[in-house]
Amino acid sequence: MNFDKMTKEDLIEYIKNLNEEQSGKFGIVWDKEKVPEQIVTECDKFIPILSEEKDKAIINDGNTNLLIEGDNFHSLSVLNYTHKESIDIIYIDPPYNTGNKDFIYNDKFVDPDDGYRHSKWLNFMEKRLKIARNLLKDDGIIMVSINETEQAQLKLLLDRIFGSQNFLSNHHIQSRYSAKDVANNGAQWLPIIEYVYIYAKNVNSYVPNLPQELYDLSPYHYIIEEKEKGKMIEVGGKKVEVFNNKQYKIIDTKESKVDNLKEVWASGSLLKQKNTAAWYYNEYLLSRLAEDGTDALYKIYNLGEDGLGYRYVKAPQKIDKTRGKVYQGVPLDKKELFKNGNGAIKYKPIINFKDYSPDFGNIIHEGGVPFNSGKKPIKMLKELINYHKNRNAIVLDFFAGSGSTGHAVLDLNREDGGNRKFILCTNNENNICEEITYRRLKNVINGYEKHDPLGSNLKYFKTEFVNNNGTRDQLYYDLTERCIPMLCVKSDTYNLIEKNKEYAIYSNKDKTEYSCVYFDIFGEAYDRFIAKAKSIKEHKNLYIFSLSEYVNEDNFKGISNYTIEPIPYKILDLYKNVVKMSKEN
Repeated sequence: MNFDKMTKEDLIEYIKNLNEEQSGKFGIVWDKEKVPEQIVTECDKFIPILSEEKDKAIINDGNTNLLIEGDNFHSLSVLNYTHKESIDIIYIDPPYNTGNKDFIYNDKFVDPDDGYRHSKWLNFMEKRLKIARNLLKDDGIIMVSINETEQAQLKLLLDRIFGSQNFLSNHHIQSRYSAKDVANNGAQWLPIIEYVYIYAKNVNSYVPNLPQELYDLSPYHYIIEEKEKGKMIEVGGKKVEVFNNKQYKIIDTKESKVDNLKEVWASGSLLKQKNTAAWYYNEYLLSRLAEDGTDALYKIYNLGEDGLGYRYVKAPQKIDKTRGKVYQGVPLDKKELFKNGNGAIKYKPIINFKDYSPDFGNIIHEGGVPFNSGKKPIKMLKELINYHKNRNAIVLDFFAGSGSTGHAVLDLNREDGGNRKFILCTNNENNICEEITYRRLKNVINGYEKHDPLGSNLKYFKTEFVNNNGTRDQLYYDLTERCIPMLCVKSDTYNLIEKNKEYAIYSNKDKTEYSCVYFDIFGEAYDRFIAKAKSIKEHKNLYIFSLSEYVNEDNFKGISNYTIEPIPYKILDLYKNVVKMSKEN
């Protein structure tokens, strides 16, 4: 918003239309200047890149998943190039900032007496969540675990970054047994609940994968026999046929069928649901009991969704009673499915309380690695991941810890035949990436103890850096020379076809996608490179060294089925956006 070019009237109108969040009068405020994060303040001095640890690659079967070792700010910055707007699901379990040596800021643990403890945590989280939002597809979701220490602050932070309108749920996760006598140092309060905040990037694009069950036909065992015509009346804008107790018969067939009716009490909350049979009965028919007689049957026309064109409501048997009974058929959409022999599915809402205390209790056994703090059960993570309908989803966890998210993705694929992939990011503090995360992923991919292998492939990368303190041209040369692993990750093309001093060609495992990278600054082998590209009929990603944002495509006449990108311009351009966004207050 350029306020300098706005007229006085425009400014007044703009201020009038501000909502409470945009005006800064509602939301969260913290001290950003007092304790800036060093990694962020220095992020314009070094350009993060990826370097593959080839000896740690796991080749088994299926998709290629990624494990990135390094500070997650740098990993996310790289992913902002390789996976911008490409991630379906993000799950993270960040440090809870309890003061119990669980959160490091500027290379020091933050203790509970630190006067800027919350500001440091918010600084840390805000930068990473902003980049994370860039990575999500329009129908993507993010889920964040937290406990009560930063729960309130996190909600307001997520509202600011993702928009309060995109809030989906605050899941309450029972992680401990309430009745279990645990050692709590004499504390009078025993927390047993953790939380998972769930947000959509765009609530209008995301459609949740709702739990479902087969529609239950068992209540449908009634039929109503009309022995003779009833009396026609009109009330409440509808025609109603009134039968006395000698003009009809309700038969319980004891056999459930799709064309039968079910019996429902017209009471409670049903009476408040407008334009339903129960509401109509309460609103217009209950007052007629004295006139029509107890045990009357009302056939209300032009009502219901079962295709019958009417609903039956039976009056109570005694004049001093008010509860009637509604008789209704199977909804028409469900009835068609039953008649086609497919059965009918009933969707249920996602509830926001989950008891995983038994799973947290057994968590030590999962993955075959020791990890005493912060592990999450894969049963919980599988349920969260499955809230997204895409079984080919890319799942990101940039606080990977023990690697539970990767384990959950592979196990869920095994259960439902999905083809999901994961990207895990973690630092290597106390060798956690090498000895815990990587070891666990290796265990579950190859099999461990009594557990069968889950399959899949894994690439292990580390974040490294290109110095940004020299000339522009030198930066372009250095970055071009070292960016190839990032290009392979972006295009999912890891199989080397050909490489020399001027260019390299990679493909995916099926050889349906290629990456052709020309990195020679002198252009001595350009014609040979173009001839190679022409010989590849499948789709090609052409990455061409250029000192500008422009590549002359005149040289590529005769080449079809390709996309082209100047390198390293696009990498630098997106990283500049990360730097700018990270330094904004």
